[in-house]
Amino acid sequence: MRLRASASRDGGGVEIGIVWPHSATTATAEEIRTFARGVEALGYAHVLVYDHVLGADPAVHQGWAGPYDIDTPFREPLVLLGFVAGCTALGVVTGILILPQRQTALVAKQAAELDLLTDGRLRLGVGIGWNAVEYEALGERFSTRARRIEAQVALLRRLWTERTVSERSEFDVVPGAGLCPAPVQRPIPIWFGARTPPAYERAGRLGDGWLPLVQPGPRLSEALGHVRAGAERAGRDPGAIGMQGRVDWRGDVDNVAAQVERWRDAGASHLGISTMGPAPASLDAHLERLEVVAKAIL
Repeated sequence: MRLRASASRDGGGVEIGIVWPHSATTATAEEIRTFARGVEALGYAHVLVYDHVLGADPAVHQGWAGPYDIDTPFREPLVLLGFVAGCTALGVVTGILILPQRQTALVAKQAAELDLLTDGRLRLGVGIGWNAVEYEALGERFSTRARRIEAQVALLRRLWTERTVSERSEFDVVPGAGLCPAPVQRPIPIWFGARTPPAYERAGRLGDGWLPLVQPGPRLSEALGHVRAGAERAGRDPGAIGMQGRVDWRGDVDNVAAQVERWRDAGASHLGISTMGPAPASLDAHLERLEVVAKAIL
């Protein structure tokens, strides 16, 4: 039985999907197709894909302390999810797309196309990121990323819902232009990745949902307080804001089931099962792990 999100947020159903296993570095198109169809057949509801365009070379950037570098694999999320959309009926989620290092109108177009290809099953997760090297390589300012993402979200929603848009701001110029065709969802839901109080508050003010980077417990409760406060200050219903958690597989299915229950109790509307570990594995191996989990929780 596939668990679906309840409208009431009261501990009922939770939509459960998977986190794309980026550690499967050599997967071919056929292997990806087989894996995606296998995920769907097991009863999972969506696929969430992480994003990094470039990794920094520690030999060039002395003292590099980031969690990822030039040898850490990431698939391109919008292209990969378009491929998944072509062979399954799974929901698709970017978790998260680093929005301020990209052109706003181009993201609007790419997301609209992906939403069309999935018949309206896209959730666009966005965030500001932390990697200044990526920003420099993509020609965008790292220092203004927090302000820029707020302007971008407003512009994205206009581009998805208005036939023609005219805007001239600090970050974007749209000289009387629009997208055609428009997406199925008007607007596409925007979810925010967040790990700091200002980001939590932003998710509450602007997001259709958010993706916390902490587990259920005191830190999540504190974060939820900031999200709720942001929503209330914006005159929004905090209960209408979705929350997607992540459950990590470490070889113990009972632990996975317990994590699912903790997230359910915390009010999660969506969950992603991550089977990534310290060592790379084939997509077949990841699918085997997901099958074990599915038998316990779906």
